[in-house]
Amino acid sequence: MASPDFWDNQEAAQQSVGELKALKTLLTPLEEAVQSTEDLSGLLEMAAEDESFAAEVAGEIGRLEKVLEELELTAMLDGPNDAAGALISIYARDGGTDANDWAEMMLRMYMQWAQKHGYSCTLLDRQDDDVAGIQNASIAIRGPMAYGYLKGETGLHRLVRISPFNADGKRQTSFAAVDVSPEISDDVDIEIDKNDVREDTFRASGAGGQHVNKTSSAVRLTHLPTNTVAQCQSERSQHKNRATAWKMLRARLARAEEEKREAEDAEKYKNKARVGFGSQIRNYFLHPDQRVKDARTGHVIGSFNSVMDGNIQEFLDAFLRWRMGQN
Repeated sequence: MASPDFWDNQEAAQQSVGELKALKTLLTPLEEAVQSTEDLSGLLEMAAEDESFAAEVAGEIGRLEKVLEELELTAMLDGPNDAAGALISIYARDGGTDANDWAEMMLRMYMQWAQKHGYSCTLLDRQDDDVAGIQNASIAIRGPMAYGYLKGETGLHRLVRISPFNADGKRQTSFAAVDVSPEISDDVDIEIDKNDVREDTFRASGAGGQHVNKTSSAVRLTHLPTNTVAQCQSERSQHKNRATAWKMLRARLARAEEEKREAEDAEKYKNKARVGFGSQIRNYFLHPDQRVKDARTGHVIGSFNSVMDGNIQEFLDAFLRWRMGQN
């Protein structure tokens, strides 16, 4: 980074900065923990001579136990792509307008989580519904171990509430599907035969006015052998949208290969509960009571609104622990 030509290639420079942040995320708390254990030794010697230090020793041990637990969680993020950024796509599923509204609520939830943790968040694609909410949207969240933390969010998210779109005030169940892929660096070789990819261009849609593009700048790529689809319409330039769509396609195919390797990884995955794009992973309740419960880990948060404000780290940590227990 001290090289005078470091910023000549902006994309490569940003990647290096991201790698440095990821390394500091691991090393800084580890160095602090090692130093704290040395300080604890000194504190124990003082407590042996003066009992008034006993309470301070207990408090320091409790603090170090929490630091150790966080380091153990970070150590679980050892997958081949865990250090990468995360590409998140959210799709409205069953539930009509409620599902479209629910998908938009989830989009905000992940963006709030990113902001709270100092990650950058970029909107890649968004298809608004005619009535409310979105049909689908894609975002890129970039920061240390973003994919490692968020990859467990892939699956169906179920909302139960009194529908604001139903005049009879009936309880409505709606679903949103989340798909998380790693943002693969261009340096990583992902073999894709361009003859296997169909490209479609179309006009970007939006809320109107300046958001509607008059030209066919939006790009959709379909990998025919796997029927994997990636699309982008966030830029006015077809060239930029095409580049982003290719990045998303490479990410999804890399994620599929990762899942394939895990599925083939001997007996340890035999009894693992199904996790995937089509499986229900979490239930969000606004009626009859307010709570959010993960279907895999059993972890519960008693405040629906807190979760919607991006406070989902407890679920992410619980999934990491659960996954380690499954292996």
